[in-house]
Amino acid sequence: KKTTLTLAVASLLSFAPLSMAEEQTQGWDVSNPQGEFKDIDISVNSGTWMNVDVSPDGEYIVFDLLGDIYRMPFGGGDAEKLVGGIAWHMQPVYSPNGRYIAFTSDQGGGDNIWVMDADGSNVRAVTEETFRLLNSPAWSPDSEFLVARKHYTASRSLGAGEVWMYHRSGGSGVQLTERPNDQKDLGEPAFSPDGKYIYFSQDDTPGKTFHYSKDSLEGIYTIKRFERESGEIETLISGAGGAIRPTPSPDGRYLAYIKREDFDSVLYVLDLKTGEHKRVYGKMERDMQETWAIHGVYPTMDWTPDSKQLVFWAGGHIQKLNIDDGNARIIPFKVETEKKVQHALRFKQNVEADQFDVKMLRMAQVSPQGDAVIYEALGSLYQRSLPNGEPQRLTNSEDFELYPQYSRDGESVVFVRWNDEAQAQVIVRDISSGNEQVLNTGQGNFVEPTFSPDGKHVVYRKIRGGYLISDKFGLENGIYRVAVSANAEPEQIAESGHLPQYGARNDRVY
Repeated sequence: KKTTLTLAVASLLSFAPLSMAEEQTQGWDVSNPQGEFKDIDISVNSGTWMNVDVSPDGEYIVFDLLGDIYRMPFGGGDAEKLVGGIAWHMQPVYSPNGRYIAFTSDQGGGDNIWVMDADGSNVRAVTEETFRLLNSPAWSPDSEFLVARKHYTASRSLGAGEVWMYHRSGGSGVQLTERPNDQKDLGEPAFSPDGKYIYFSQDDTPGKTFHYSKDSLEGIYTIKRFERESGEIETLISGAGGAIRPTPSPDGRYLAYIKREDFDSVLYVLDLKTGEHKRVYGKMERDMQETWAIHGVYPTMDWTPDSKQLVFWAGGHIQKLNIDDGNARIIPFKVETEKKVQHALRFKQNVEADQFDVKMLRMAQVSPQGDAVIYEALGSLYQRSLPNGEPQRLTNSEDFELYPQYSRDGESVVFVRWNDEAQAQVIVRDISSGNEQVLNTGQGNFVEPTFSPDGKHVVYRKIRGGYLISDKFGLENGIYRVAVSANAEPEQIAESGHLPQYGARNDRVY
């Protein structure tokens, strides 16, 4: 393979930007983006991740589908579009007096809370956040106020939520809960029917940082409630399987929620008077407890006005469940609509070219003298003189080569070579002569080798690979050290870790 390499990062696509005056005059409208579009017809009777709500009089169900909001009779049938277009609208919820529907929409440029009349007319924004965006609206019992989840980010792209309250006419809002840290999620707020409490779900795992490898069986989310008068917060439901999507019944007697049983998301009802937890439905779709779910861990659901049935989305359909006998029935719907789809921007690529510029270089290491740099591209190691040298292949191997590190004197480099037969090998190569030495590490998957200051040892990390390679050597893990001298046996110096590095002297590894 022949490649022409550059140290430049990927080139940016060239556009003709608007001047500042043109931007201020033209503005940016989510509903009228630039580009070429085509119209597609949609006719469906099922959907994915649909938020549903029942009108206070029990006559209608509202739901979202493909970024539009629909209304249909409670018994099912043809759905009427209330708000649609290119902007994304979701999470519709009726006000208790039945006059309004609140929802989340990005039609103003980012997720905010909007309100429309129950027939879809008179659409207006309640919040106008430009950075700390909002979702998951819920009404106060008097239909005058809304609570919502406000999203905060810090050093990581993921973030945490707070519950804020707004008057339906707008305003800057009032903070009700304070995020405990910048990475643990909180959301799905809901008023109690008497207005005394606000329920919400929260990632309550230990620590201050978000991790993907959480155990849902031990419990990730808990359901808490905020007492409006005192400001106190208590944990209402916790433990194995967690608890999400708190949904109080209109009579205030029950709280519906979802928990995890093994790999299944299961619908439960808590009797707030007796404290009894009742399992009522076991075929919910998989919730998002392990992930980052800023718009809710499960779509919204609702009770019928008599507090005897629950209406929710599962299995692609809107369903109603009698909580006494556990009988669930599908409420059929049909959506016929037209959506605009933008033509994808595509660039022709010649994948058969003999030469091409590589625009992603990895694991770059500058020599101790600062006169050269070594890096990996397309699975091979290259070296070039600084500042203006031409890239040169370090080896002529056809195997993958990764994780290069210079010795302290700059005369040698250690790296990992991989092929499917020998697996990973830790290689020490003399740069001037090209002589190589394969260190005695045994078989396994090795990464991140580095020299000791005196060049006599190499430390490296052995990682698990049992799902892809033989279990004879794929289940070990840890930090190892091996002498560069011939046939030296490796020794494990730590059970786990990342990026092992020697200190200034030879006596410590960090």
